[in-house]
Amino acid sequence: MHFPSSNITTTHYKFADADGVRVFYREAGEPSFPTLLLLHGFPSSSHQFRNLIPLLADNFHIIAPDLPGFGFTEVPAERNYTYTFDALAHTLGEFVNAVGLESYAMYVFDYGAPTGLRLALKHPERVTGLVTQNGNAYLEGLGDAWAPIRAYWETPSAENRNAIADAILHLAGTKWQYEHGVHALESIAPESYTLDALLMDRPGNKDIQLDLFLDYANNLTLYPAFQEYFRTSKLPILAIWGKNDPFFIPPGAEAFKRDNPNAIVELLDTGHFALETHAEHIANRIIEVFGAAPEELLIN
Repeated sequence: MHFPSSNITTTHYKFADADGVRVFYREAGEPSFPTLLLLHGFPSSSHQFRNLIPLLADNFHIIAPDLPGFGFTEVPAERNYTYTFDALAHTLGEFVNAVGLESYAMYVFDYGAPTGLRLALKHPERVTGLVTQNGNAYLEGLGDAWAPIRAYWETPSAENRNAIADAILHLAGTKWQYEHGVHALESIAPESYTLDALLMDRPGNKDIQLDLFLDYANNLTLYPAFQEYFRTSKLPILAIWGKNDPFFIPPGAEAFKRDNPNAIVELLDTGHFALETHAEHIANRIIEVFGAAPEELLIN
């Protein structure tokens, strides 16, 4: 019988210098275990994985960074950082090198998908599997909630920019993203959306988010490249989505099977932040699909 030691189950909170950025990240599990790189989305941070990490740390080496502009990652003003998804992916690549990851599966959610998939295109030999939880790579996966952002893409005026800020970039907008499509609202921890909103309210951060909303249109132009990667790599894929997500809708999950017939698609009766309500189930499915750590590693 295996009793996890404290160094496996404890989450450690660290920083790594990469690309002129001080990247905050969470780490758990033995480094000898297969690595799982957790990539968060808007408007959250690695904090969204707080419940998942302990559930996986007996089987995986977990690394969960905060992307620039999110969480506790620090971007010096003199860095003159340009907030685009290309830039986020470049910093992520430098971070992966800085912490010495040579092989990893990825869990991508929301913004984590276009960021992590750029990294996969650059280093396909490193990626061993993909868990996509409402992490989109198909046009049909974009829901009606994108309408105001699409208007901003078409006409990037101050009026459209301000309309998005007024609609989304505040506590009520963040809370709505957590609660929409969730039946048992008591399962949503209030610190989740409150922390996200407080961090987003830091000076200058709303402009960062609006810049990323505008740049998101460039992700759509990469969808064909992502899809070709799925076809050619035959990467093991678990697409496990909250089916009530207004941003990334079920056809986006189902589309993975078009390019990879072996992809496993599962729709959960929850919203955008599926880990708030289904963390244990998602953890079990990841272990079932990608395997537990070898027995000889667990007893060392």
